[in-house]
This record gives sequence, structure tokens and C-alpha cells, in this order.
Amino acid sequence: MKTLTVQEFFKRYPDDDTCLEYLMRKRHGAVLDCPKCGKQGKFHRTKRHPAYECAWCGYEIYPMVGTIFHKSHTPLQKWFYALYLFTTTRHGVPAKELQRQLGVSYPTALRMTHEIRKHMAKVDGETPLAGDIEADETYVGGKAKGKGRGYKGNKAIVFGMLERDGDVMTKVVPNVRKRTLQPIIAENVEPGGTVHTDELRSYSGLEQAGYTHKTVNHGAGEYVDGSSHVNGIEGYWARLKLSIRGTHVHVSKQHLEKYVKEFEYRYNRRKRPDLMFEELLTNL
Repeated sequence: MKTLTVQEFFKRYPDDDTCLEYLMRKRHGAVLDCPKCGKQGKFHRTKRHPAYECAWCGYEIYPMVGTIFHKSHTPLQKWFYALYLFTTTRHGVPAKELQRQLGVSYPTALRMTHEIRKHMAKVDGETPLAGDIEADETYVGGKAKGKGRGYKGNKAIVFGMLERDGDVMTKVVPNVRKRTLQPIIAENVEPGGTVHTDELRSYSGLEQAGYTHKTVNHGAGEYVDGSSHVNGIEGYWARLKLSIRGTHVHVSKQHLEKYVKEFEYRYNRRKRPDLMFEELLTNL
């Protein structure tokens, strides 16, 4: 597969009715047993509502119920195009850009971006990591106040784990204490793996949890010790921050988790970015 061009997108989804038909077939099928009368047959599009009704008893199915489109007054084709824009860019789509391209109000565009990011996080899920895992934390936004690594000031903290040659898992956390970070590792990394970290004391004791723990001492200028390093996750942090600064300029702590999860979704599909649009539509 290759990524759809803009022309191909509008040819495939020319109007709201085509998009609704796609949703109906994907979520319920072309022929189904009516939940009310039990008879099998095709459901036909109604003129009254964005719904399909049973030819036997008139029972209606609303394809948008249970999706990010439910209870939205924005035309369905615009939602589809917003999803298309999100999956054909490397760094995301700011609400202002969506407002300009779709011709909607800024509050509507902002709500759409948040719903799409939440949907990306849901589709991505939290697949357990295994093998060699790099764990690290970073600070995003605001200005640092005071001194010391654990002093966040008004910055938000993001913790992440990267499986070498595999997926990444990230999460906004309140602090970098041991009782905060280690339960996340235990929940998302399969026992028996090797966890690579820097010298932060919060990572001490991972051996007791069933992991091999290797460290590099950044404070002493050590960044690689044999196969042990956290260069992969640190490179990921650099790309994440560049994306936020270049595309969104600033992201509030309240919504940062959604932006972090959007970037995580993109990274985990880096080998087949052409599949993202269909995947998001299929998993509505």
C-alpha cells in the first residue's frame, strides 16, 4: 500500500454519505441479523437521520455511535479528512491548521484534534516490551526553577521506555521517584528483560523485580558502556520536543499526555506509515 494522495482521498470519500456507508460496512457489515426482529438482510440508508434501517421492522443503526464522530455536528467527510491530515504528516496538525483547512471554528478544530489524539492512543494500546529496554525521563515545557535533576519547577515530566528495534511506551508522570517509575516498568516490561538506565537512584532495585539492570553514569561523563546506553530513548526525546516546538510551540500540562501518545503512535508505526489512516478508520 501507499499513502493516499489528496486527490485519491477525495475521490474515495467524496461526501458524507460515502463516509457513512464506509462506517456502516466496516462496523456492522453489508448484511446482518437485525438486533430487534432477528431477520437477516441489508439495512438501507434512511433520509431522516445518519442511520440505516432494517427492511423488515424499521430498526435503525447509527454507524457513528461509539466513535469519535458521535454527537458531532461537523460533517463526517471533514472528520475523515482530519484523520487523513493527521496520518500524512510527521509532526502532527495544530488546531489552527485544521481550522484553516476544514473551515470550522477554532473550538471545533481543537476538540477534533483532542479526540483524534485520544483515538490514536487507544488504537496504539500498551503492548508489553521485552528484551533490551532503555528507560529514561525528560522535562517538557515551561522554565526550570531551582537546581537539581528532580526539581521540575513548572515543567512537565514524561517517562519513557524504548524497546531496541521495537516500540516505545511513554507516560506523563508527577515525579521521578522510585515508587512512581518502577511500577510502570513492572507493568509494561516482561520479566527477564534487560533494562538500561542512567544513574538515577529511582531505578535501583530492578534486579529484585526480575530484570537485568545496566546503567551508564551521565554525571561522570559516561554515555556508553559496552552495549549499555540510553541513546535511543534520548534521541526519541529530542524528536518529540522538536515536534512540539516546531508544530505546536507550546502544549499545556493538562493536554500533554495526548500529544505524547500521538507521537508514540507515529513512532510505533514508523515502518508502515501508509497503514495509519486505514488503521484508525478500521478501529473506530
